[in-house]
Amino acid sequence: MDGTDEQHWGPFGRPLFEDPSARALSRVGVLDVGSNSVRLVVFDGAARSPAYFFNEKILCGLGAGLSETGRLNPEGRVRAMAAIKRFKLLAEGMHLPPLSAVATAAVRDAEDGAEFRAEVERETGIRLYVIDGEEEARLSAQGVLLGWPEADGLMCDIGGSSMELAEISGGQVGRRLTSDLGPLKLSGMKGGKKGLKAHIKAVMEGLTGEIGIRPKRLYLVGGSWRAIAKLDMLRRDYPLWVLHEYRMTPKELGKTLDWIARADLEELRQKTGTSGARMALVPIAALVLKRLVRTFQPREIAISAYGIREGLLYEQMPDRLRMRDPLIEACRFAEQKDARIPGFGKGLYEFLSPLYNGASPSRLRIVHAACLLHDVSWRAHPDYRHEVTFEAATRANLGGLTHQERVFLGVALLHRYKSSRANCHFSDVFTILPESELAKAEVLGKAMRFGAMLAVDKPHEKAALRWRPKKRELHLEIDRDAADLLGEVARARFDALAQALGAEAVVKIRG
Repeated sequence: MDGTDEQHWGPFGRPLFEDPSARALSRVGVLDVGSNSVRLVVFDGAARSPAYFFNEKILCGLGAGLSETGRLNPEGRVRAMAAIKRFKLLAEGMHLPPLSAVATAAVRDAEDGAEFRAEVERETGIRLYVIDGEEEARLSAQGVLLGWPEADGLMCDIGGSSMELAEISGGQVGRRLTSDLGPLKLSGMKGGKKGLKAHIKAVMEGLTGEIGIRPKRLYLVGGSWRAIAKLDMLRRDYPLWVLHEYRMTPKELGKTLDWIARADLEELRQKTGTSGARMALVPIAALVLKRLVRTFQPREIAISAYGIREGLLYEQMPDRLRMRDPLIEACRFAEQKDARIPGFGKGLYEFLSPLYNGASPSRLRIVHAACLLHDVSWRAHPDYRHEVTFEAATRANLGGLTHQERVFLGVALLHRYKSSRANCHFSDVFTILPESELAKAEVLGKAMRFGAMLAVDKPHEKAALRWRPKKRELHLEIDRDAADLLGEVARARFDALAQALGAEAVVKIRG
């Protein structure tokens, strides 16, 4: 392709999901044998922002009692082997290429770890790659980069038997450290709660001596952290139960950790749907997290749903794919797969772009994403399309989206299909955005609603919008031979867009 063709696609570049190097990653299976769980994840879809084609976890407790015995838990070993055998058969049924299989702290630390690996290979043909703590930290940090290409701060991954730290900045993983601060391992420590706290404090202070403090953001990876985030959502009565990119301030998280220490864990377990095995580790994980935040003093804490498994996928990506925007790539893939007219979103974005002269790059990417997704729910019942699109945007497995951006995107897509958001059953989620942002999302939705009605192929080649905010005028200039496209309904939608902008609607025939 020449430079002119590439420039035609604008700042986001040509879609890569049809490129052979990206297609090679369209169905990748990862087997993760951890200290607490064994999981099979199969990625599919847009390689830069993949969907989870298959995702199953068994809490085996392979590392339970490791600190006392030095060996893998016998019951956990049996359960882990059964899970691996099941996953092997499932992978074969899905006709996957060979699984990327890794084992972490429990297998690498146990004296019978090598014996277990040999048994797995003998029984299943799967060769487990045992990674050390620093490599585990690197892969988990790469998982964060899969969802946050611009991530800047400190990644902390907690497993059953270890806790890893890694610096992330400029798309690169920096210094990496590992420790024994996994809740499954700590649960076997002697000395009671006082001795446990002293040990956590000593180890944490040793880590700060090697990696420094006060990161811009602390990215939390791992099941125990996610369980605590669910509890934080419960305490705050937070309306959007999406863990990825969930943000907490140190002060608010401190309140939650104190609340957990006083609460009835069984009651909390039932309210959050957390497994009993996971909830049993939460009190110790909470002690670790409290000391972690107190010691490293991050400005903000964020939950990453992506970790070591996503890091293994990231490992296989060419650099040009790594540098792409995960949100835009995922939306392009969704449009290609589900829209009535794939490719229309690009023309719609160009048609609406005069409304966003001078807008920030972060706002433009959300506008672009909305245009790509504006029609992917067309198969839904007309009376429910607005709800389906809102739910899809706010609950979808998308990287590169803050919760505020999720809601903005969802509200915009809602207004693509419905003029009013009154009496919506998810109105509590709207509270995540201030009214001023809700109004801007409504404008975007009504702009898409009009643009999609004006033409079915290339609206930007038949007409042009001109937005004059000082005069409060919205102009539509339409080619003479396309003027009949501005029918009764299309004109009503143009007027509704102007009204949402608080502007006068002006139509001019050109040519």
